[in-house]
Amino acid sequence: MNLKSLHSVHFLGIGGIGMSALARWFNHIGVKVSGYDRTPSPLTAELEAEGMVISYLDNMQTVPDKVLQDSKNSLIVWTPAIPKDSVQLNYFKDHGFRLKKRAEVLGMITSGMRTIAVAGTHGKTTTSSMIAHLLKSGGKNIAAFLGGLTQNYNSNLILHDEEGDQASVVVEADEFDRSFLHLYPDVAVVTSADPDHLDIYGDDTNMMEGFRAFISLLPNGGNLYIHYKAFEKLGISEAKPWKTIIYGKDKGEVRAENIVAMPGAFHFDYVSSEAKIEDLELKMPGFHNVENALAAISIALDYGLTKSEIRKGLSSFKGVKRRFEIWIQEEDRVFIDDYAHHPEEIRAFLSSVKAMYPEKKLTAVFQPHLFTRTRDFAKGFSESLSLADEVILLDIYPARELPIEGVTASMLMDDIQSPQKSLKTKEGLLDYLKQAKIEVLVTIGAGDIDRLVAPIVNWMKQHENQV
Repeated sequence: MNLKSLHSVHFLGIGGIGMSALARWFNHIGVKVSGYDRTPSPLTAELEAEGMVISYLDNMQTVPDKVLQDSKNSLIVWTPAIPKDSVQLNYFKDHGFRLKKRAEVLGMITSGMRTIAVAGTHGKTTTSSMIAHLLKSGGKNIAAFLGGLTQNYNSNLILHDEEGDQASVVVEADEFDRSFLHLYPDVAVVTSADPDHLDIYGDDTNMMEGFRAFISLLPNGGNLYIHYKAFEKLGISEAKPWKTIIYGKDKGEVRAENIVAMPGAFHFDYVSSEAKIEDLELKMPGFHNVENALAAISIALDYGLTKSEIRKGLSSFKGVKRRFEIWIQEEDRVFIDDYAHHPEEIRAFLSSVKAMYPEKKLTAVFQPHLFTRTRDFAKGFSESLSLADEVILLDIYPARELPIEGVTASMLMDDIQSPQKSLKTKEGLLDYLKQAKIEVLVTIGAGDIDRLVAPIVNWMKQHENQV
């Protein structure tokens, strides 16, 4: 299929972060783009402003006539997050339209380019964004399809120069629904391999097999950069036709030394058998983000960037929306928002925040994401949240799931060991915060908790003006 010859592409779930990057690519090459999503969002508003036609009603009346009247030259791109009873999805299936999952289309777009694919149950958005930024700032011809909005480019899509040198592309290799098996990686990164998506994989064993299958897509002579914990968990043999580079904060052939946590930034040394770069500054804080940077720097070195170019690129990396995003940093008040939705992500995030502000009270507001994930990792969530001095739980964000009897946010409460803990509604949270003693506040979760960010920021700024 020649994607550039299509006259229309219609997206089911166009507001998803990965789907919207594909939509932007098609729009850029001149293909008419339309789509459906359940609810409006700032991202769908941006897509509409860029000329895409989006509806929030799941019916056929809202689908452009050009799509419906020419199924041969139209493509329907869908995500498994769309419910099975979707009116549009079932119509397209029943009437002979070409349907492709997002990952299939991404694989088709990138199949002719040198591909750097970043996998992992956590860290892939930040790591892929860092790699793309380091290479682009170092003058390399790079494209990127990202799972988050980079602060440097205010987009989840970076376009390469089609007239320039042979381009490389950075893509997120999503393990959900085994999507990453549709890619053609020349370079692979595995940031982590913790159990997740057990509603898809069934158990941890099957999920690890999925990661091994992804790694096996590497060609002879390819490079695998893998965190030491993932390497140990997956049992990868180094006697493979690709080169394996193991990295980690304090273990592996690529390491970080002399890490210093400061408000707003981390400093560290990059150390490997082939290079040492001292006193690097990473303005996207977090011990886990230092580890993500190790993989990105290693790839940048392989692409020929100098130490000076790497130092400058890393220091200028502004981070990714909703990944350790610092909104307020004042002497008496700090507010940080983060996308963490797995116990290990929360543990890494909260331990980093505590290292940055060791003398301040840490209040964490957490919105669990998915009933199945809350059920499967309840004890892990409680343990990781216990790093905070105060924990406030919101109701579970269901996403694509129906409720499960007995699975609620309150099931986490008993095992949370924080001195203060409570359940709150989204509607009542701000009133509570105004009466509470807030020093360092963090909001955590992958649902719609981000819609509380603006009201919290406005309140904190008003508080500053009143002091």
